[in-house]
Amino acid sequence: MAAPLSDGERRKQISVRGIAGLGDVAEVRKSFNRHLHFTLVKDRNVATPRDYYFALAHTVRDHLVGRWIRTQQHYYERDPKRIYYLSLEFYMGRTLQNTMVNLGLQNACDEAIYQLGLDLEELEEIEEDAGLGNGGLGRLAACFLDSMATLGLAAYGYGIRYEFGIFNQKIVDGWQVEEADDWLRYGNPWEKARPEYMLPVHFYGRVDRTSEGVKWVDTQVVLAMPYDTPVPGYKNNTVNTMRLWSAKAPNDFNLQEFNVGDYIEAVLDRNLAENISRVLYPNDNFFEGKELRLKQEYFVVAATLQDIIRRFKSSKFGCRDPVRTCFETFPDKVAIQLNDTHPALSIPELMRILVDVEKVDWNKAWEITKRTCAYTNHTVLPEALERWPVSMFEKLLPRHLEIIYALNQMHLDRVAALYPGDIDRLRRMSVIEEGDCKRINMAHLCVIGSHVVNGVARIHSDIVKNSVFKDFYDLEPEKFQNKTNGITPRRWLLLCNPGLVDVIAEKIGEDFITDLSQLKKLLDFINNETFIRDVAKVKQENKLKFATYLEEKYKVKINPSSMFDVQVKRIHEYKRQLLNCLHAITLYNRIRSNPSESFVPRTIMIGGKAAPGYHMAKMIIKLITSIGEVINNDPYVGDRLKVIFLENYRVSLAEKVIPAADLSQQISTAGTEASGTGNMKFMVNGALTIGTMDGANVEMAEEAGEENLFIFGMQVEDVEALDRQGYNARAYYERLPELRQAIDQISSGFFSPQDPGCFRDVVNMLLYHDRFKVFADYEAYIKCQGQVDQLFMDPREWTKKVIRNIACSGKFSSDRTIKEYARDIWGVEPSATKIPPPNLPRD
Repeated sequence: MAAPLSDGERRKQISVRGIAGLGDVAEVRKSFNRHLHFTLVKDRNVATPRDYYFALAHTVRDHLVGRWIRTQQHYYERDPKRIYYLSLEFYMGRTLQNTMVNLGLQNACDEAIYQLGLDLEELEEIEEDAGLGNGGLGRLAACFLDSMATLGLAAYGYGIRYEFGIFNQKIVDGWQVEEADDWLRYGNPWEKARPEYMLPVHFYGRVDRTSEGVKWVDTQVVLAMPYDTPVPGYKNNTVNTMRLWSAKAPNDFNLQEFNVGDYIEAVLDRNLAENISRVLYPNDNFFEGKELRLKQEYFVVAATLQDIIRRFKSSKFGCRDPVRTCFETFPDKVAIQLNDTHPALSIPELMRILVDVEKVDWNKAWEITKRTCAYTNHTVLPEALERWPVSMFEKLLPRHLEIIYALNQMHLDRVAALYPGDIDRLRRMSVIEEGDCKRINMAHLCVIGSHVVNGVARIHSDIVKNSVFKDFYDLEPEKFQNKTNGITPRRWLLLCNPGLVDVIAEKIGEDFITDLSQLKKLLDFINNETFIRDVAKVKQENKLKFATYLEEKYKVKINPSSMFDVQVKRIHEYKRQLLNCLHAITLYNRIRSNPSESFVPRTIMIGGKAAPGYHMAKMIIKLITSIGEVINNDPYVGDRLKVIFLENYRVSLAEKVIPAADLSQQISTAGTEASGTGNMKFMVNGALTIGTMDGANVEMAEEAGEENLFIFGMQVEDVEALDRQGYNARAYYERLPELRQAIDQISSGFFSPQDPGCFRDVVNMLLYHDRFKVFADYEAYIKCQGQVDQLFMDPREWTKKVIRNIACSGKFSSDRTIKEYARDIWGVEPSATKIPPPNLPRD
């Protein structure tokens, strides 16, 4: 089979639609050479690939800056309601290609770089991922920023500029080893430091009651330095801002105490303050109650709210003088979206500013706060909910603790009036949880302090209403909404799968890039033989390209005509990578016992990071790599089955693997995955889904028809019923011979001959402590995988299902999600107005 075209070659042959103007190419070349000239220092006249990358990044950035300034001027002149998206995570990935795509510069850059004898893809590979997130929550925030800019909303992302993002994962002897992600080592061409907007953030101290009101005094101050990153919309000249805060010690930090002595020690202690923005906590769906984490949460909130209020007061471009002093209109001009409970301190902090600083009446301040804030819930797993010890708050944020107590008292008085004598309800609904260690339930704080609470898929929002926050829903049902997640079609289709975009655009035009619902038009081509062939050809090219990448990376020969069976996501018991492992072992045993039988060849790929302190997740990685070691080296198996662990899964690797996947595994226990967004990326890129009725899988099945996904296993009601009767894993083990054989092999050391007891903990968990009921779904899963094999043997029917899935994936655009947030939560309308580019006069 011929080698696949590179994306660069493919872009060059894309029809006249995308050909760059010669003027653009000449301009890019000129700009690139100028930047390269200034990049090279006098004593070094040989450019490195990294020099070329920076020259190109600065060339592309030049196209952003004029639009960025213009966008901000546009907002100040029109003074729209501004949206502030607060998140402790922004999982941005790489910026260069995304910026070229959104500015419509990719062909010009491609051609210019080619003319200079360089390879654009090689330069793109030099960029470090901005891995400032763990998984779904942080990547969702990144997709939302793209959609908000594309929809012309005056929106700002606010977070922390972690010096070290999510760790780099190395696999050593089959075990995960973490390495620090020093992503800023060579500098970041996409950010602009804004020291003129540096702000103080206070910690510790005590509360003073004076004749002028309450004061928080004797605090320790840390400075928050903003770094701004431009966020371009798709071909609309709108460039919004993501502002990330970095912690800086004030110059007198700890020096007063050291007047008499250790000046050196005092200067070294500046690190204590600056540690706040040093590293991202690498936990996904798990709460770790560390003081440094609470400091991070308050740090981003305190700096951001000062910034929001400054912008609210002085609504003229470049002006620092307050224009507004009355806060009555604050909720009409400001919307604060809390991405999970991590920025929950926005609620007491806004109250503190309004009451203590701006002297607004308490009840009025509470009204303003509730109308301004809205809360997105991202998980129903109890271990993920934030519950901070009161003692930690008392020391770190004494005034906020007082405010939370007062808000809770108001809230409980209201509940008591509506439900007299119902003490248990008061206990369940309190923001303060009593017990050995008193704790603040941050989710409860978010619910009482927001005007809207939303889940992120319909099934999840129902669970939120009917179980997690049932008491609150009974009290204020109008407060609860669903906003099913989405993904940006720019990065997750146009950027990562240009071949598929081309065959789609030939049939239905290019408007689907900003209106993904137009993919519905592809339903007319499900039986079109040419289109079926073209879609299958693109998939095969993507597979060949990824197989080449894997061979270089892992030195393992991949059969490119095998089914690429992919499960990539954080390693967590609830996501049930173990179910996938059991299927791999079952297939292996079947091949071994019937070597002459014909089997559908599969390459099973599992990737994802385990939180460093999560023992079971790390054991799961070791099990996957150990199974791969045995299967991949068994001559009886040959290329009929391979099991590969994809090391260091991250955004830039997702962009390679997702377009190449045939089968997407979304197999969490029903009721545990809030939404999932990887499932949507696979769907729009032409993989079929094997999954449970969980998260957004439910809505994917509804859109495409359940018969066009491979749905198996228990539904939420079945899981609840099994909980009531008691889950007995051993009964499944005794009843199902293939399951028993697989577990016995894991247990006996068949996959770990050097250390036969290696997987004792995994087997013990599966048999006696499995909250996620892997065995209960094993039989249905194996049977469903048989149906996958059957269909894969009929490439034409498989591709028809693929086309139907792509055609029905339009709902899962983050543009749709953001339109719903805008209209139902923030009270703003998307704008189709195209801001004039910098080279044209403003209207």
